[in-house]
Amino acid sequence: MNRKKVTSTDIARAAGVSQSTVSMVLNKKYNVSFSRETVEKVEKTARELGYVPQKRKASKSGKKEKLLVVFCPNLTNPYYVMLLQGIESRAKEQGYALFVCDTQRDLRMEERYLKMMWQIRPFGIIYMCNPSHCFLGLVEELSRDIPVAVINNQNEKLNVDAVELDNSKLGRLMAKHLLEFGHHRVAYIAPPLTTRQKQRSKRVEGFLKEYEKAGLRENVIIKAAKEEIDRDIAHIDSEYMIGYSLTKELLSETRDITAVVGLNDMIAFGIMDALHEAKLKVPGDVSVMGCDNTLFSRLHKVGLTTIEHFVIFKGRDACDIIMKKIATHTVKYSEIEPISTYHVEYEPRLIMRGTTSYARHKKNKN
Repeated sequence: MNRKKVTSTDIARAAGVSQSTVSMVLNKKYNVSFSRETVEKVEKTARELGYVPQKRKASKSGKKEKLLVVFCPNLTNPYYVMLLQGIESRAKEQGYALFVCDTQRDLRMEERYLKMMWQIRPFGIIYMCNPSHCFLGLVEELSRDIPVAVINNQNEKLNVDAVELDNSKLGRLMAKHLLEFGHHRVAYIAPPLTTRQKQRSKRVEGFLKEYEKAGLRENVIIKAAKEEIDRDIAHIDSEYMIGYSLTKELLSETRDITAVVGLNDMIAFGIMDALHEAKLKVPGDVSVMGCDNTLFSRLHKVGLTTIEHFVIFKGRDACDIIMKKIATHTVKYSEIEPISTYHVEYEPRLIMRGTTSYARHKKNKN
């Protein structure tokens, strides 16, 4: 004798809630907020009654759109454009389309996009930076149903697949280069160093550790932009203006420095223009260094000394991880589905161009 199929109406009656509430909870549609108690009651009642979810109807073409979702903090920094280029090139090769979620570093936007994933059900999700700490649990929950890869800071604790970046190592490499050229009094210019943006702080910390080892920690000036900058919508010149305005501020306070470092290339370009306005030669009077080896670092009339950490390759690798996870779900090896965690990391390299040289006092001695 066939058992009667359990419906959402049956669950609603047993749980003492409306049928629409049951439907939204079971389909994970979070456009309406429910208390944890309500969600747990509905899910528990569904299990007890033996509810079996309906299979989604196939589209008219019989095929689901092969879609990957990319979470991006902004598209004004060439670094993220390069990452996206790497992701897109590999996705296109594999026949996938991209949907880019530009969060603008806004927690509400990030949460909104994350909750949409239950409805969109993409084949995979790629985070181009660390997810915000308050959403780590939600990202890990998504990763149990949808392959997720994060291009992240190596020191973050996140149980998902990752293309890792040791920002501390990048900072140490920058510092070693300047110390080798005798730069003992330097400044480091950065965007806001908030707890939400730990990857920035790790880069600065790595830089400071090398100067501390040399007994010169007190000779490093850290100038970081105010936190509200991250709450504004980023403009195309936002990071350039951080470098420019903070260097102007720095020069009004002291000129007893021989090198200024930008947390990334765009900040370094702003630094150079502020130094030029102040009639200071680069690298004759002050050396300048950036990080990321973006296209513009090669095009500038001097050529920016920077750190290469293979950004486009990281984008391609993140996409490859998603493809491997999709294959794991579709090709059965045994009765037990394997659990695998991928981690990829590239060794950063110094790219020395025309903006760094020996410190002034070293030149005078030679």
